[in-house]
Amino acid sequence: MADSIDIPAAGRSEPSLEGSSLVDRLLSPFAKVLPGEGTTALLFMLNMFLVLTAYSILKPVREALILKGGGAEIKSYAGAAIAFLLLFIVPAYSRFASRVKRIWLINGMTLFFISNLILFYFLALVQIPLGVVFFLWIGIFNLMLTAQFWAFANDVYTEEQGKRLFAIVGFGSSLGAVLGARAAGWLFQPLGAYLMMLVGAGLLAVAMFVCNTINQRERQRISKGSTKASAGREAQPFENPLGKAGGFQLVIQNNYLLLIAFMMLVLNLVNTTGEFILGKTVSRLVTEMVATGQTGGLSEEQMIGTFYANYQFWVNLLSALLQLFVVSRVLKYVGVRGALFFLPLIALGSYTVMAFFPLLAFIRIGKILENSTDYSIQNTTRQALFLPTSREAKYKAKTAIDSFFWRTGDALSALLVFIGSLLAFSIQSFALANIVLVILWLLLVIGIAREHKKISAIRA
Repeated sequence: MADSIDIPAAGRSEPSLEGSSLVDRLLSPFAKVLPGEGTTALLFMLNMFLVLTAYSILKPVREALILKGGGAEIKSYAGAAIAFLLLFIVPAYSRFASRVKRIWLINGMTLFFISNLILFYFLALVQIPLGVVFFLWIGIFNLMLTAQFWAFANDVYTEEQGKRLFAIVGFGSSLGAVLGARAAGWLFQPLGAYLMMLVGAGLLAVAMFVCNTINQRERQRISKGSTKASAGREAQPFENPLGKAGGFQLVIQNNYLLLIAFMMLVLNLVNTTGEFILGKTVSRLVTEMVATGQTGGLSEEQMIGTFYANYQFWVNLLSALLQLFVVSRVLKYVGVRGALFFLPLIALGSYTVMAFFPLLAFIRIGKILENSTDYSIQNTTRQALFLPTSREAKYKAKTAIDSFFWRTGDALSALLVFIGSLLAFSIQSFALANIVLVILWLLLVIGIAREHKKISAIRA
């Protein structure tokens, strides 16, 4: 795997801090930005902002269509259905990646999803039911396109750069999630569900333009840093199509990637089950308040909606603050391997408290800490895990892991909830089940840390 970024990093010496641009200096409070790095980091941040804003705008469209045309029940089976579809989609993506250059891969995938949205718009105009199809589609779109853009960042940056600059890139995701949700609230009523699809398509088109700008900047950087003898094809390996191995094949054949895949599966299994614990507790408490007349004049829906609005506000605010001021410093002082332990240790503490004190106040605090850490420290760290891997792993294996294995965690959580419901599990029982899963998660993290250390030693 040592062929991943050695060649494209050729000629890139460690610059001094002199000559920093205004952009470099503006970003320096959030991460160590060396001269010339700020603009590309800002473009990557903008790219992630656009993608997450598009997703956040499309989410209420998904809810409107599914409730109208498919019913809420489909959500219980969505994870399994999407995981099944990804068994076919990921190999198709891998074959496409083996035939085209990097920028064609990025443009091709983005144009595919843009064309889907335009097609959905016209199908909706002729009143063809889209609820279930669009629900499944957006579950695939969000994971695959986000994975590809993070793969692009992994491909451009060296391992040392990624550890410093991914905190800035990741802030685009946090900002997009917050502002995208707000924009969706402003736009949905005047535009309606169908025109929102075209808004999402437009944002993706801008994101594709940003990717092409980054790619062109990278071409120019390498051309300037290369000698005439090495300025050809070998100096720009990203111009070549990827190898023939498929995403699933790469994962299965590599212990490091396989451990990451299982970590992603268990992480999502724990988190989704935790969301069920929170939802079950809120629902039970609201029912009790209605039965005892303690609603304060609010309906059941209003009480639940108010709780979750407040809950999501604190999750988004804390994750944004962690992303801006904590992530880069965590990666700097404890490294990628140390950062992997933050979320499972927080989860272990949270579910231990839930198992002994299943009170809404404790569950709420635990889930806010878990989700905000997941969206900031954990998300940036798991992206950085792919920095020392091959280009094939960055695009193909990462897509398989971030889509199929992630959605499989959703499906297994639904199975756990189903079995737990049949066995009349209490909130404490589900919390205990998550404690066992978190211990498995920690064992996987230990294995990943060991493999990562081996890879880093080889590359050093």
